[in-house]
Amino acid sequence: MADLELLSISKTFGHVTVLKDITLRVCDGEFTILLGPSGCGKSTLLRIIAGLEPQTQGAVRIGGDHVDHLSPRDRDIAMVFQHYALYPHFTVRENLAFGLKMRKERPHIIDGRIREAAQLLGIEDLLDRRPKDLSGGQRQRVAMGRAIVRQPKLFLFDEPLSNLDARLRASMRVELKKLHQRLRATMIYVTHDQVEAMTLGDTIVVMDRGRVRQVDSPSRIYSRPADPFVAGFIGSPGMNLLEGSLERQANAWCFRSGSLSLPLPPLSGTLPDSLASRTILGIRPEDILLRATDSRGTSVKAHVDVVEDLGADQVLHLNVGDRHLVVRAPQGERHGQGATLTLHLPYKSLHLFIDDRRLNWAEPDERA
Repeated sequence: MADLELLSISKTFGHVTVLKDITLRVCDGEFTILLGPSGCGKSTLLRIIAGLEPQTQGAVRIGGDHVDHLSPRDRDIAMVFQHYALYPHFTVRENLAFGLKMRKERPHIIDGRIREAAQLLGIEDLLDRRPKDLSGGQRQRVAMGRAIVRQPKLFLFDEPLSNLDARLRASMRVELKKLHQRLRATMIYVTHDQVEAMTLGDTIVVMDRGRVRQVDSPSRIYSRPADPFVAGFIGSPGMNLLEGSLERQANAWCFRSGSLSLPLPPLSGTLPDSLASRTILGIRPEDILLRATDSRGTSVKAHVDVVEDLGADQVLHLNVGDRHLVVRAPQGERHGQGATLTLHLPYKSLHLFIDDRRLNWAEPDERA
């Protein structure tokens, strides 16, 4: 296995820039997710790592070595694609062996690696079948097995589960997680599915329009998003984001958005010179409480507009004055359309962004 370094990678197609000055370090044995919406450049970045696409500027290092001059074959990587790309006229065993035979590995080495990969993936009984006789999940296991037998420095995954149905995707996520825990391999995984990213990754790289927005652990991406894009992209439903302005009232700050006015806790650090800057206040639907359990917060009246009943819980679409909020109500809380509710917004759950920069609340000892 090996670490990966991307040094100021940029990519342009004609006059269109698709990647802008991306610098990233992936440690040996780490499972890193490239996450973002369609068109953000994540698959292009993966292809540059693989050597399938040349970068316009910057450098790629694998295991400390510059590999920009190397072909994909010579970079010692293995790639699993969205489409399984199995040879239909080969058996599973022959598909697994093909890459090793092309590298002129000895037969006993090939047989040993196939046996190990098949046992690891639970496909021992499929080795003599052809791809047409396999389910989608089985084909994806074979595609991963073909990568595993190579024993590469890097595993690259380009949305490998997107062709599977929801139930099979969920089970394959678990299998991928187990696979990484057993191999402790360096893996780079591209997806637009935040659930895949949050459940699989040691580190998530959130991308948007060719730029890296945040690199962090799943828990910090969720709890401390760096900017409004990350805040809104992560979570289902996404974070409530209200655009407004900061106002000074006596010795405290207040956030105003339309007819909604919310007092705020003290801020840590300095505010921008101009409070006319773009200001956004966010709170996750699951962090809004229907019963106050923390006195450090603020409350507002809301009216239920639409109810999405998910069985285990409800997603409530609420009108708060002339603003809209989404709340995830826990099991046992049932509310109908037109009901009036009191929402409690804990200060610790509020996120404040000014000019796309996160501001933090003062710690209790700073508020005195």
